[in-house]
Amino acid sequence: MPERKPQEPHAPREPDSRRGAVIGLLVTAALVILGLILVKVLGDAGRLQDCVMSGRSNCAPIDTSNPRQ
Repeated sequence: MPERKPQEPHAPREPDSRRGAVIGLLVTAALVILGLILVKVLGDAGRLQDCVMSGRSNCAPIDTSNPRQ
């Protein structure tokens, strides 16, 4: 008859690390924010180019406020 070993209690298992998931979420959020900024900048540049190509001369507003006041 084989000798029976006393059952060892299961060692407490460490919870899975969420560090990788959090880093992935932060990288994704940063890419989305940078993408939105890029869309806005390129949209503004495109509107300015469309205005210039249509022959207008007042496409870019000029700040006429007097900084000495």
